[in-house]
Amino acid sequence: MDTKTIKDAALSFYRYLEIEKGAPPNTKRAYRADIDDFITFLEKNRIDGIDHNTIRSYLSSIYRGLKKSSLARKVSSIKVFFKFMKKKGYTEENIASVIKNPKVEKHLPKFYTIDEMFRFLDNLPREGFLNIRNCAIFELMYSTGMRAQEVLNIDIGDLHIDAMWVKVKGKGGKERILPFGEKARHYIEEYMGVLKEKGFYQERAPLFVNRGGGRLTYRGLLNIMKKHQLRISLFKNLALHGIRHSFATHMLDSGADLRSIQELLGHANLSTTQKYTHVSMDKLMEIYDRSHPRR
Repeated sequence: MDTKTIKDAALSFYRYLEIEKGAPPNTKRAYRADIDDFITFLEKNRIDGIDHNTIRSYLSSIYRGLKKSSLARKVSSIKVFFKFMKKKGYTEENIASVIKNPKVEKHLPKFYTIDEMFRFLDNLPREGFLNIRNCAIFELMYSTGMRAQEVLNIDIGDLHIDAMWVKVKGKGGKERILPFGEKARHYIEEYMGVLKEKGFYQERAPLFVNRGGGRLTYRGLLNIMKKHQLRISLFKNLALHGIRHSFATHMLDSGADLRSIQELLGHANLSTTQKYTHVSMDKLMEIYDRSHPRR
């Protein structure tokens, strides 16, 4: 296999992620950065006959400057890419299949306590178009546990306010139906009224928009969250995904079963959802201390 084949396959792979896979923007950026970095290594070292030892040489060249988690991601990207190349006929053999993934320490998800989550939501400003939008989006995220990019991708036609559910397209383009609660419904109804007043209401238009009516971006939503955290002195280093972690943890603490949480989160494997059993150990210990007759 030569470098030209790799470069041609890379362009095809990026289109595949965009069109067939429907990958989120962050995922597409990560894959592209990893594969482009590998191609740069091949060109810089003028490597043309590529085999599994070439991949090992590349990984050795970047090993020292990377965290284990970053190295694991690059290995994963390369393995997915070479698997794609074999599937599409660019190569007869998946030479990356013999490369082992480095072991990475598993970090427990960070989340808000229930009191912190309520404090975050209850202190959101409520006056004006953008503030009403922020209330609706954060209430919906906590009510459903959806990913930030999933909520940003929602169109107005995906929302069913009377039935209190929303259609969401997750990873791999898989759709799922998510129920939401009365609090989220209240703020969404108020927000929809403002959308109509501004002329932004159309069936296929984005639900959550910026000041000009364009779809709100991930970076824009993250900045809003960070700004609000500082405003109410909630000094907890949580990204947007922290709201999703909070949803799952609070549901589990309140008695929801793991399978139901798996369905709501859109996890393909139950093992992905099981990480929340660890963060709920404090709750289990509290129940044990309160309930066991010989504690």
